[in-house]
Amino acid sequence: MSNEYRGKKAMITGGLGFIGSNLAHRLVELGAEVLIVDSLIPDHGGNLFNIEGIADQLRVNIADVRDRNGMDYLVRGQEYIFNLAGQVSHMDSMRDPYTDLEINCRSQLSLLEACRYNNPTVKIVYASTRQIYGTPDYLPVDERHLVHPTDVNGINKMAGEWYHILYSNVYGVRATSLRLTNTYGPRQLVKHSRQGFIGWFIRLAVDGEEISVYGDGKQLRDLNHVDDVVEAFLLAGASNAVNGEVFNLGGTRPVSLLEIVDTLIDLCPEASYRLVPFPEDKKRIDIGDYYGDYSKIETTLGWKPQVSLRDGLGDAIEFYRQNKEHYWE
Repeated sequence: MSNEYRGKKAMITGGLGFIGSNLAHRLVELGAEVLIVDSLIPDHGGNLFNIEGIADQLRVNIADVRDRNGMDYLVRGQEYIFNLAGQVSHMDSMRDPYTDLEINCRSQLSLLEACRYNNPTVKIVYASTRQIYGTPDYLPVDERHLVHPTDVNGINKMAGEWYHILYSNVYGVRATSLRLTNTYGPRQLVKHSRQGFIGWFIRLAVDGEEISVYGDGKQLRDLNHVDDVVEAFLLAGASNAVNGEVFNLGGTRPVSLLEIVDTLIDLCPEASYRLVPFPEDKKRIDIGDYYGDYSKIETTLGWKPQVSLRDGLGDAIEFYRQNKEHYWE
């Protein structure tokens, strides 16, 4: 891995966002020539402070992946594209399904068509989501599980993923898809709670506030620290064994929401929590328990999560304490 990316051209769509910016830091460290493409749509997670410390070691192009002409130009000469551009809020997708469709479907076709005609030898790693599975039929969920998403975002992310697999299998544009679960860590959007519960829980804990936990708090989830997710992207980018394939990521073990909250309160003793009923709009798209089987990517690439829940939450808390003014408002 240490030499795979040295001197290579790597483009990150959504690169000013949470996972993309952490990936950019790692690629710069590995000696890659990094191009970040981000539209900086308000409330989608793009934050120029996310590249603090490496801004002079990479290029940033403020562009929208829906712009086919722009993509035609930007993809040329790239050896790797890490495709993380997307609308990730499940609630926003239900309130504004057309924008979610544009960003998570049409934009993916724009990028893939640009690669097909201007850079067909590029390697693409796409950021998909466990949300496409919907409410699990069985646990742990493996890649053979049926996909039956419960919200607009899940439907559009499912389509975006399969565009990549189609272009890999039909046109030879080498692509793979990683189905991410609950990712957390430094540089996450925590200004509001619409992009997942874990970042919002961390913010409330850092502020010493009360955390509202829906239902009985016994819902099971698997979590990945962003460092583990970045490692999965790098391994997938460096391997042709993954082309045309989809892979689950997953945590070291399933944890309940109450265990997550208890760990946060142990690290931030001024914080507290209370159980509250599910709001009706959230209850309608809640998936219940979920944890994934990541044995396929472990067998293929040797990936498995390394960061424990306590260490990962402690890392995130320390980051936000030091950089609070750049992430709160």
